Amino acid sequence: MSREQLDFILKISAENPPPANASPPQLREWFEAINAQTPIADGAMIETISVGPCSAELIRLPGGDESRLVIYYHGGGFLFGSPRSHRTIATHLAKASGATVLSVDYRLAPEHPAPTAHDDAYAAYLWALDRGYAPASVVLSGDSAGGNLALAVAVRARDSGGPLPSCLVLMSPALDLASEGESHRTLADAPLVNRDLMGLFNLVYVGTGDLRSPAVTPFYGDVSGLPPVLVHVGSWELLRDDSITIAARINAAGGRAELKVWEGMCHSWQLFAPMLEEGMASIEEAGAFVRRHAA
Repeated sequence: MSREQLDFILKISAENPPPANASPPQLREWFEAINAQTPIADGAMIETISVGPCSAELIRLPGGDESRLVIYYHGGGFLFGSPRSHRTIATHLAKASGATVLSVDYRLAPEHPAPTAHDDAYAAYLWALDRGYAPASVVLSGDSAGGNLALAVAVRARDSGGPLPSCLVLMSPALDLASEGESHRTLADAPLVNRDLMGLFNLVYVGTGDLRSPAVTPFYGDVSGLPPVLVHVGSWELLRDDSITIAARINAAGGRAELKVWEGMCHSWQLFAPMLEEGMASIEEAGAFVRRHAA
């Protein structure tokens, strides 16, 4: 494990904390700035397009298969983050999978509270189907809040009787919004996402609403009848048990969920690829999963 690499990255991150008493726009500006210098995949071609109620970045690499589409939902607690801040993951996932990636710029809270992000995420999936992408060639993926969105879109498609995507790739998904999992207590002070930050995310997106509602998370509902799922999570993160539990529930419901807990990794460590060996390795494994399952 590249613990020295991770320790160095976290040290640098600690020297650039979010501004005190920051407004949502200030938090977004800070988050964009700390991710602006992370290298993206060589040769990535990025086009901004409209996907219904929001925009998205369409990412292609030379030699990629444009008939296969990975829809990527970025993390950021529904409060910050964007396709730009997550280009490292999205562009390297395009390279590793050989597919086109659609990185969705869903609307953020508190200006757009629940269930806006979930509605935008579903609209992006419908956009892809309307544009002629075969469901068997579409993949839903995301990290943190984006992992929540990817799983929620698949559940919503199933409930609507519509076509399902070929597979799902979830990276450190934020699912247990009610914080019932053990890791929400034992790892409450883990790097990047701690209990206080989770509380802020819930406050701005869900407010006084129900943290168990299917409108904000698919975690507490029926997860049967879903396509194959790959789940990656770090052993050193508050959301660890979200991944362990959802994989177990999917398998218990007759589905196929592959879970990998990455020893010593923190939340959404893929953002540090290619500066962190495990970050790139996780993305490459996700790409291989897409290649196996997307037609």
